[in-house]
Amino acid sequence: MPVPTYDKFIEPVLRYLVEHPDGAPAADVHNAAADALHLSDTDRSEVLPSGAQRVYKNRIGWAHDRLKRAGFSQSPKWGYWQLTEQGRTFASSHPAPLSAETVEKLASENTDIRLSAASDAQESVTAPIVPAPPDTAKVSPDDRLEQALSELRRSVTAELVETLSKVSPEHFEDIVLKVLYKMGYGRSETDLARTGGPGDAGIDGVISLDRLGFEKVYVQAKRWQGVVGRPEVQAFYGALAGQKATKGVFITTSTFTPQATEFAKSVERIVLVNGVKLAEFMVEHGIGVTLRPLSVPKLDSSYFEE
Repeated sequence: MPVPTYDKFIEPVLRYLVEHPDGAPAADVHNAAADALHLSDTDRSEVLPSGAQRVYKNRIGWAHDRLKRAGFSQSPKWGYWQLTEQGRTFASSHPAPLSAETVEKLASENTDIRLSAASDAQESVTAPIVPAPPDTAKVSPDDRLEQALSELRRSVTAELVETLSKVSPEHFEDIVLKVLYKMGYGRSETDLARTGGPGDAGIDGVISLDRLGFEKVYVQAKRWQGVVGRPEVQAFYGALAGQKATKGVFITTSTFTPQATEFAKSVERIVLVNGVKLAEFMVEHGIGVTLRPLSVPKLDSSYFEE
């Protein structure tokens, strides 16, 4: 039988995670969901046209993505899935089997990427909300392809933000410097220096823009849990003044308050980069992600001209 569409895997993933309140490795969820839908060895061996992944694992991953977007699940660490309290409440109030309407809602209505629950002290980091796609019968194949690519980018961006918040401070600083180098800052990787540590005065990295080091970009890279406010940005500005610097980049896995943003604009010396923007830069420059080639055929009418 063909491997079911990803919406059919939503309930098996949900029920398995209910049975494992402390969470479970994604590999275990893959096997359990495949068993629940009685996939044969032949079904499980089917791979995507790109050859990059098994079809059933890809679809189970999208099913979990939908649960995450609804706020029902999370990835507390890489390759590990766990229901949130909201997810457990949902499961207990929706005994098996889920109605077709409920599955359809989970599969199609949560188009915003929700990484964490908002609180009074912390703003959720989300990608822009995208309207639900129109009736596919009225959409051209090119438009459907663009919609799919857009959704893939948003999903990977969300995963990157989540993953970045869990790496060590030192690794995060290295990643930030790598991204800036790939964006064209620094003549070579030897022009990048990580300076973070005790007594760093708010400077985590320095990038020399010229061979002699006359012009530099100073970097603060922080894995922030709450929203970054004006006091933190002002402190970075003070650190730049202490270095007589003219360029500074403050990068965080979180977001900035409007007051912090306004202050950065007023001094014309600091650029602020939040977690979503950093993840988008990583996708753009192929850092921490793999890029699959996609061959889309299109008739070359000039080839047939006589």
